[in-house]
Amino acid sequence: MSFIWPLMLFTLLLVPLFAGIYLWLQRRRVRLAAAYGASGLAPGAALVIPGWRRHLSPVLYLAGLALLLAGLARPQASVRLPRLQGTVILAFDVSGSMAADDLKPNRMQAARTAAREFVQRQPPGIQVGVVAFSEGGFSVQAPTHDQAAILAAIDRLSPQRGTSLAQGIQASLSTIAHSLAQEGPAAPATAAAPTLTPTPLPEGETVPAIIVLLTDGENTAPPDPLQAAQAAAERGVRIYPIGIGSPGGAILQVEGFSVHTRLDEAALREIAQRTGGAYFSAASEEELRGVYQKITPELVVKAEKIEITSLFAGASILAFLAGGALSLLWFGRLP
Repeated sequence: MSFIWPLMLFTLLLVPLFAGIYLWLQRRRVRLAAAYGASGLAPGAALVIPGWRRHLSPVLYLAGLALLLAGLARPQASVRLPRLQGTVILAFDVSGSMAADDLKPNRMQAARTAAREFVQRQPPGIQVGVVAFSEGGFSVQAPTHDQAAILAAIDRLSPQRGTSLAQGIQASLSTIAHSLAQEGPAAPATAAAPTLTPTPLPEGETVPAIIVLLTDGENTAPPDPLQAAQAAAERGVRIYPIGIGSPGGAILQVEGFSVHTRLDEAALREIAQRTGGAYFSAASEEELRGVYQKITPELVVKAEKIEITSLFAGASILAFLAGGALSLLWFGRLP
């Protein structure tokens, strides 16, 4: 247990003070009774010894006072509460092949539309960040609960150049590490991905964060995406690749040349398998929406400090009421 205003605990010194005053009054009462008995004014008064009932009500009053004074310090207790929370990084492939039109109107627009619906369905405990990658990776929007900022970041995405899946994974890992390590205002949009190095976890442990990798799966730039996936696995981050486009592929016109692009499902399945995630194929806009419905945040149990001043105040009131009720019942008066 901790206290928000610990200095108020010094007021508890009043409790032994009042206890001492009560004991002094009891001794004075005994002395007076003995004096009256000896003088003959009140025969037998000296033989009257107060029973335990006489002391119970004052003890309850002192207990109630102690609880009330402790409540002034605003006590806190650590409580393990289950809740939906976590971080989701939407890692968008913004390579030129995302302009292919095998999904209408094109792969990028279909991915943006489905991602918007995914963001709008998230519960309050989930933070969503946006990472974009082509030949390099960078953070477009740091993890936040602000849905308007997330949606605006998604709308800014547009196809660029080549594809490096590893760059997207590494940028997402750095963004997650930065989010878990830092409390306070989110980093500005379009900032370069933080360079923090996440700490590896024991095998089998995970962090409350996932990466949703939206890509057509055609890796055209180094480094090796499977090495990046292994790094994610070591840090307890699961990756859920979503294959955008059709396995048969599409013909894309790039600077006057016809380029055939197709979905590389084998690489994406391997990335998911290494990290403990799952691979989803989205050959159409409708399937892509269905994929997002299958990716749900986990229910985690986390210790949180909760102020319990009201419990102390309620217990003190009960002690006062019990002391007063017993005194009225036994002696017909309040102590």
